[in-house]
Amino acid sequence: MKLGPSILLNRATVFGVIALIGSTSPLAAQESDKTVELLQQLLRFDTSNPPGRTLEEATYLKKIFDAAGIENEIIKTPKEGVAHFIARLKGDGSKKPVLLAAHSDVVPVERHTWSVDPFAGEIKDGYVLGRGAMDFKGGQAVFVQALLELKKSGVALSRDVIFLAEADEEAGDYGTDWLAKNHWDKIDAEFVLNEGGWIFQDKKGVTRQVNITTRDKIYAGLRLKVTGTPTHSSRPQPDSAVGKLTRALAKLSVWDTEPTLTGQTKAYFQALSSSATGQMKRDLQTLASSSDPSALKKAGKRVSATGDYPLLWHALMRNTVATTIIKAGVKENVIPGTAEAYVNVRLIPGSTPWDVRAQVEKAIADPDIKISVDTTLSETDAKAYYKKRTEAEASPTDTPLFKALETAGKKTWPEATVVSALFEAGTDASAWRDRGIPTYGIYPYPLDNETLERMHGNDERIAVKSLKEGTSFIYDTLVGVAAK
Repeated sequence: MKLGPSILLNRATVFGVIALIGSTSPLAAQESDKTVELLQQLLRFDTSNPPGRTLEEATYLKKIFDAAGIENEIIKTPKEGVAHFIARLKGDGSKKPVLLAAHSDVVPVERHTWSVDPFAGEIKDGYVLGRGAMDFKGGQAVFVQALLELKKSGVALSRDVIFLAEADEEAGDYGTDWLAKNHWDKIDAEFVLNEGGWIFQDKKGVTRQVNITTRDKIYAGLRLKVTGTPTHSSRPQPDSAVGKLTRALAKLSVWDTEPTLTGQTKAYFQALSSSATGQMKRDLQTLASSSDPSALKKAGKRVSATGDYPLLWHALMRNTVATTIIKAGVKENVIPGTAEAYVNVRLIPGSTPWDVRAQVEKAIADPDIKISVDTTLSETDAKAYYKKRTEAEASPTDTPLFKALETAGKKTWPEATVVSALFEAGTDASAWRDRGIPTYGIYPYPLDNETLERMHGNDERIAVKSLKEGTSFIYDTLVGVAAK
């Protein structure tokens, strides 16, 4: 049965306020179980964006933090039902705050393709399933529970710990940039922990690597447009716009950009090679050290085909292009005169959308396909924008927060290597990074490749065991960075 909002809030009171504020030992097993219960409750709020209504979830979180005696507030945006939630566990103020950011909105679902109700919070085969289980309500649950345990522990703090459950990360105008513009004093911090880096398990389930992302790939887009002769569908024309676009996209679907490896990514592959063997070890070392384009291409191809996380590693070593939207046609018996496609681009720092546009034009090799960089800015302003983004430095690895993450990671997963990394996608971290505040990314739970590939897909999930380990990891991180 699908729960309505009033029933959800009642269950939130029962399972959230009572169950979450119960124990005295911050690391007791029953306490980490509450992370799982909390995630189940969060998944029962349908915050799909669009429309991204997060107010009901924010109201639920407020009940939890009110019960824990932690200062908090809801900040409503001009869009109905869209709200941010902020909680602040006070320290003595001798140091600036640390902030934990976790978005409440999630991407839409195709319900008929799921094996479970995506908004029921069902546990199956040791996993919590639901839209947002991994991205990023699981992170919310871990951050919230760790903060509640920190409060309960009575540890004296030298800085405030701020928790932000934000809106409009997946799409929209009222995300963290809006929040920073209108309420900066509430989210100003010395450093920020956001979504981002992956914690990897090997095929035996042993956690081998903790990736802390210090910068994101740069988001861009290309528009492909073609014109042809519109006419009745009974008389197909050889210059069909749909036909031309289809042939162009077919070329693009089997084409790839060349490896483009930054110093950070080379160091990342070097770290990966430490636990690899055989041909994989040699290929990772080639990616880390070689400047030979041919050798890099061959090694990259093998790594992308046989690695533990092939699609991720493939994306980290190059600019990626992916067709995400196709538009054509007005009626089933009309051959349309125009057809368009949107191609999403994720840029390695140092690259620009115009670089990729030139490569796509060469790959398609059809002058009838008009390709433009998707932007509402003038070309001058757009190039200035991407220049700023691509030249921005990574967050440093010598801050108290990075060191606390490193120490807690090694404590929680002794066999893992902790390494800084580039995030292959984008986040809302620009609200802080643009202001010079070191911002780090983590998905705070170990996962396998199958779990990773379900992100934004069907039957999204996260392991119960991983949630429990992640809560201990973040709790230790907060003690390390905020305790006196």
